[in-house]
Amino acid sequence: MTETELILAAQQGDDDAFESLVRLYEKKVYALALRMCGNPDDAAEVAQEAFLSAWQGLKFFRRESTFSTWLYRLTTNASIDLLRKQKRPALSLEDEELNIDLPDCAPTPEEALERSAVREEIERCLMSLSNDHRQVLVLREMHQLSYIEIADTLDVDVGTVKSRISRGRKHLRKVLLEHGNFFVPQPSKEIEKEGCK
Repeated sequence: MTETELILAAQQGDDDAFESLVRLYEKKVYALALRMCGNPDDAAEVAQEAFLSAWQGLKFFRRESTFSTWLYRLTTNASIDLLRKQKRPALSLEDEELNIDLPDCAPTPEEALERSAVREEIERCLMSLSNDHRQVLVLREMHQLSYIEIADTLDVDVGTVKSRISRGRKHLRKVLLEHGNFFVPQPSKEIEKEGCK
């Protein structure tokens, strides 16, 4: 069955079809929830809530956006609801599921340790962003959604998405620099001047 056929069957009440949709998207939904909430227990709760909302709202899904976009919207909404309820950002970032895709070349143990430290620092700093900025950066940088898909997912204008991404990146860069693990590269003209001395 194609995804469209599964959606149509699930809308008719076919539990097996919906279960197939869950299997198709469960890893992506969990990964998004984990990056939004910051810890595995909250992510599991959010993923479950998102799929429950999908099951309850499936009869109203009109395919004006893709199923994945709709499901991501449910997931981000469930994440924000949970974070608001807790009134705290989750800080448990040690889970092995928190991965940023890296090249397949086999790193040395030192490189692997350094990459792991960089990933953890980025994830930690990502959690310091506002929900609006974290949402767009996670969807854009980690899930590779287009600006239009993000706008559909969050039900905002494309201009708002671009603005939030720009501000989110600036804030993330500032936090990373403040933590001292990253440096600002010198402009090439300054490097040339130093090389001539």
